[in-house]
Amino acid sequence: MLLSVIIVNYNVKYFLEYCLYSVEKALKNIEGEIFVVDNNSTDGSKEFFYDKFPQVKFSWNTTNEGFAKANNKALLQATGDYILFLNPDTIVSEDSFEKCIAFIQSKNNLTACGVKMIDGSGRFLKESKRAFPAPVISLYKLSGLSKLFPTSKFFSKYHLGYLDNNTNHEVDVLAGAFMMVPKKIIEEVGGFDESFFMYGEDIDLSYRIQKAGYTNFYFAKTTVIHFKGESTKKGSLNYVKMFYKAMSVFVRKHYGGTRAGLYNFFIQVGIFFRAVLSATALFFSKPGVPHADNEITKPVIAGAEEDFNELSILFQSSVINKILVGGLLDGEQAEPKTTVLLNKIVEMLSAKKANEIIFCEGQLSFKEIISMMPSVPKHTGIIFFAANLHSLIGSSDKNEAGIFILKETK
Repeated sequence: MLLSVIIVNYNVKYFLEYCLYSVEKALKNIEGEIFVVDNNSTDGSKEFFYDKFPQVKFSWNTTNEGFAKANNKALLQATGDYILFLNPDTIVSEDSFEKCIAFIQSKNNLTACGVKMIDGSGRFLKESKRAFPAPVISLYKLSGLSKLFPTSKFFSKYHLGYLDNNTNHEVDVLAGAFMMVPKKIIEEVGGFDESFFMYGEDIDLSYRIQKAGYTNFYFAKTTVIHFKGESTKKGSLNYVKMFYKAMSVFVRKHYGGTRAGLYNFFIQVGIFFRAVLSATALFFSKPGVPHADNEITKPVIAGAEEDFNELSILFQSSVINKILVGGLLDGEQAEPKTTVLLNKIVEMLSAKKANEIIFCEGQLSFKEIISMMPSVPKHTGIIFFAANLHSLIGSSDKNEAGIFILKETK
């Protein structure tokens, strides 16, 4: 067995369906296994996956055991030479696994590997590469200074904003959303520390990997989607407090003493400044236009003729407020295909006054879709459609839950 993929699910069954679909495609040329541990979801995940993905090894917890413990549960069963910890709200490119394994092998299997991640709108996710949360670095992050100076070597150390997003770099911390580690390293340093319930587990594991003499690399030559909006709102004060608690566990464990006390002081200062900034922004913000539940979106599609026909029928439902205004049938032979299609997408969005693009997996691969997403015009919604799956999904804001549209809606 070459690769073991471990996914922890909690109430994101439609996003997990896309994730598993993309994972199976990425394992086409690899001897691999897939584990899904469900942390007592209440969205009907168990019933939904009852007769789906027969090659996947599901386990169903009766309580929410937390991210670390659930991953470790599957880790005990994993037999692959490489272990991939993967979030359920991700879509991977068809060649992501092969490229990552080849990269780790080029480093003599002495490194762990993370990848370039984008959100559901095609925007780069800064947590793809990070430094360890030293007290001052964490203060800059939580106070908002790192956001004000995103490329500063002084203020942006937490997310290493001064490093090129498109170049491989040795980094301190890998994101638990996509973290590939040789099993021999895991066997030496151990799995996730179960004293972390949510947040911080990946930082702790990354630290122990480095401490054992291995390296962590940000690998930029493959890109995956991490929808993000399926977890705690990243901009909320509640998130800041949860993050603080996790970082406090990390500091007490690895630093201790005076440094831990100094860290806690700086974090409290950071939380205070974040609260002040949030209140100030709210005071000066202009009243927004309320979002109407029945607001009509005007999508165009990038797919095949059968995709266009299926979506046209689906959108005739009175409960789906979408009017399909155009389609770009993927019959182009010109290379690169994505450049040709993307140019047409931009033209049609403008000509049809459309505000959404539906990428149809089929004649377009996930890798091709992912490569086009960063160039989609701003304020254009992006939706994903796969003919073999049960819904359309999308997520345009990391601070809000994603959307899904069931195909069987009438």
